[in-house]
Amino acid sequence: MRIFTGGVIPTGADAVIIQEDVVVEGDCITISEAARPGRHIRPAGIDFREGDVLLRRGTRLTDRDLSLAAGMNHPELSVRRRPVVALLATGDELVMPGATPGPGQIVYSNGYALRALARSEGADVIDLGIAADTLLATTSGIRRAREVGADILITTGGASVGDHDLVKQSLEAEGVSMAFWRIAMRPGKPMMHGRLDAMRVIGLPGNPVSSYVCGLLFLVPLIRALSGRSDLHLVPEKALLGRDVGANDGREDYLRAWLEVRSDGC
Repeated sequence: MRIFTGGVIPTGADAVIIQEDVVVEGDCITISEAARPGRHIRPAGIDFREGDVLLRRGTRLTDRDLSLAAGMNHPELSVRRRPVVALLATGDELVMPGATPGPGQIVYSNGYALRALARSEGADVIDLGIAADTLLATTSGIRRAREVGADILITTGGASVGDHDLVKQSLEAEGVSMAFWRIAMRPGKPMMHGRLDAMRVIGLPGNPVSSYVCGLLFLVPLIRALSGRSDLHLVPEKALLGRDVGANDGREDYLRAWLEVRSDGC
């Protein structure tokens, strides 16, 4: 009996010979390969069975997951909305890329990495620009974050103890309940964290490497938690050090490095 790909196996049949192995001459066929029971037949339940749980709560859906959900006959899935991250830079010394820095100025780069990092974790990002080193400008930026409905406010710069480091003062003036300020980590010591009603606030240092390291360690798990994910933390990878490093001095160190595969595969 002739059937086509995807067809139901006729009752009593237990093997299929593919068309490429059959020569048709009039009403006769010549089979060039012997039939074997079960050959070219996909039994029911080969992909999954009724009652199988294949997509668990806390999973970030991929393209393959969506195909699987559709194949399991689920036209709708319950998901979390994307967290909204507002990004506020501070500092009179910052100029945008493409501008010519004046004396004492640096090119602003933190926000580009943090935006890309947050978006890669599934968040929507609202850029609030660069606030001048005044209480008015900084508090105005914090208020804008609330107005746009941000779930997370990220500030960069102004987290230390200098006369122009106004972020902590501005946050507390706006009613932020500060959970901590300063951590035993290098880079990233001046980092701060608090809440303003439902909005989480993370104050990152202004140094680009410090802000990015803190973003990896603190922003990523926060976005994942608000997204309902179960894998909150990045998975560390092991590697061999290329040279000796000094002992820590009371702070956890994060060093710049690059990975390379050696000739022995390590």
